[in-house]
Amino acid sequence: MIPNRLNKNLVFFQILLGILALLLVSGVFTASYITKEEQKLQIRIYPNVYIDNVHVGRKTKSEAIKMFLEREKKLQSSSITVLYKDQAVATLSAKALGVKSNVVDMIDRAYLIGRVSYLPSRAYQKFSTLFNTDKFSFTTTISYDKRVINEFVTDKEQRYNKPAKNALFQFENNRVVSFRQEEKGAKIKSDKFHADIEKIVESWKKKPSVKAVGLEEEIILPEITLAKSNQFGIEELIAEGRSNFAGSIPERIHNIILASSKFNGVLVPPKSIFSFNETVGDISSSTGFKPAYIIKSGKTVLGDGGGVCQVSTTLFRAALNSGLPIVERVAHAYRVGYYENDSKPGFDATVYAPPVDLKIKNDTPGHILIQTEYNTATGDLAFRIFGKKDGRDIEISIPTLYDVQPPPDPLYQDDPTLKKGTTKQVDFAAWGGKSNFNYKVTKPDGTIFEKNFFSSYRPWQAVFLVGQSD
Repeated sequence: MIPNRLNKNLVFFQILLGILALLLVSGVFTASYITKEEQKLQIRIYPNVYIDNVHVGRKTKSEAIKMFLEREKKLQSSSITVLYKDQAVATLSAKALGVKSNVVDMIDRAYLIGRVSYLPSRAYQKFSTLFNTDKFSFTTTISYDKRVINEFVTDKEQRYNKPAKNALFQFENNRVVSFRQEEKGAKIKSDKFHADIEKIVESWKKKPSVKAVGLEEEIILPEITLAKSNQFGIEELIAEGRSNFAGSIPERIHNIILASSKFNGVLVPPKSIFSFNETVGDISSSTGFKPAYIIKSGKTVLGDGGGVCQVSTTLFRAALNSGLPIVERVAHAYRVGYYENDSKPGFDATVYAPPVDLKIKNDTPGHILIQTEYNTATGDLAFRIFGKKDGRDIEISIPTLYDVQPPPDPLYQDDPTLKKGTTKQVDFAAWGGKSNFNYKVTKPDGTIFEKNFFSSYRPWQAVFLVGQSD
């Protein structure tokens, strides 16, 4: 009879032998499976390996690259439109930016799973991938040539960045000799632009696309404003008036420039009445004016200072736009073409010293400053009035033109001083008519200044001199 203890030991050894046999079989099976799989995966990526959550297991490198080929094509078709003040100023293509992904590098790294040189790691990777106990994930990145963006930003900084300008106000001998209104500066937000580009390029990893990004700027404030630079209460531009003298003869342009220069920098005290004639002074050859066409005694003739009325007309328009009371104004005898280059009939003012003047009252709380500017290339003349706005409301009705009359037939006069066969035009045809518009200014306290401006223009005859001399 076998003792119970011996029976127990025998059972134990039998179980142990069974386990060892099982392990041996399992080991052989595992080794055989791994060997067979390794043969299949000689040039393929091990299973359970992912790139950007895409399974690339059991794929060759070439097959894995093809899986991402469409995404890479879309990536290269991506672009960024750069907007500056809502206007497109550039388009940066992915190619120009040197955009590329590191998907090939990630595929190389994925291929190394189960093939690393360190034996324990290699064994773990093979077992976990083949028996689905673990997975390995890789994430691609997108890069671009930042030098391209740096050069682009530098170019735009040079183009759009501008420093703030301090106000300049220099007063000498009852006149402003140096003047400049303050100007705000601007600076491109370069750091934000770089960050926005970075975000867009990064977003292309998920979805290549065409994007837009704003080239934003910050405002730079000047240190010295107009209000701080003078004691006359002049703080801002109130309004401006413009006219156009394109087509004028050189002598007329000379007179316009000379006359307008006499108003540049003039200060008008509060409650005073400003006279055009007093400011422009003597208009004659002795003061530098040249002969050009003027209206005199019902005729257009050559006279010193032709073109000065272009200056008075421009000042008249500036005064209207500023809401200043017009104390005295006289319209021209006929419709002068220059004054209708950029305006309707009725917005003109003639002067002829001493009786015909343009007078304007400064009813603002402080001084007003007159500044003039001209452009001979475009024929533009501008009068700007600076001071301090007081909230007045300005209403200028649309002018009506009525009782329009055609010009008389041309008049040809014999001139013994001209040679035969010579014809010289000395007066120019113009349609007649009447113009009317209403001007109303209401101050915040309810004070109202109102005036109706009526202009009666005669139909004007063209006159030609015909030569009679041999």
